[in-house]
Amino acid sequence: MIHANIPGRPGSPDPFRPWEPSFTPPGQPGQPARDPLQPTRVWVDPNAAWQAKLQENLLAKRIVLVCGVLDDPAAATLSAQLLTLDAEAGEPIRLELQNLRAELSAVVTLMGILDVLHAPVRGCVSGEISGPALGLLAACSHRTGYPNATFTLSEPRVHFAGTATAVTAREQQITRMLDTVYFRLADVTGRPVEEIREDFRQGRVLTAGQAIGYGLINAEEGPR
Repeated sequence: MIHANIPGRPGSPDPFRPWEPSFTPPGQPGQPARDPLQPTRVWVDPNAAWQAKLQENLLAKRIVLVCGVLDDPAAATLSAQLLTLDAEAGEPIRLELQNLRAELSAVVTLMGILDVLHAPVRGCVSGEISGPALGLLAACSHRTGYPNATFTLSEPRVHFAGTATAVTAREQQITRMLDTVYFRLADVTGRPVEEIREDFRQGRVLTAGQAIGYGLINAEEGPR
């Protein structure tokens, strides 16, 4: 029988390379050692600082930008911005409304905020504004629109769930909030509330020129 001398194994020492036992970390016998956990990599938004600076510059010029979907959390942030600007000075605030949709409760909240501000608020619409968001526009002391603006008078889509009593109470609440929007629009346009209500039911769409004739915005275009 032939025995081969294998360097590095017990019983067959290598004169040039001493044998070193392998290290087995504590754990279950017979299980391979686990690799240490790799650190989690967090990617930082490269535009975060730029967006914050842009927001700061707009507020310094008393310009508040509202776009997308206006829900209750966004309404709280917008309320804080408007109240802060109003406390700082009595100069006009420009409210830019861009492609705006809104939850009914958020609009009613902001309409109440706009009613107590001392500084005049000038609303300007670009893109499409629809549904209850028109109540936010109506609450502005001065209303204008860019030539590309469209105004969609449409009822909000709501879903109810629960007991018959809870559904009835919720429906009555929605009706009251809608009436708040309808009466404000009737006030600024000089049109009967029932006409406003019917236009919302039919989903009437107005161009910027038609919105001027409707009494929804003023004749001058763009912000001042």
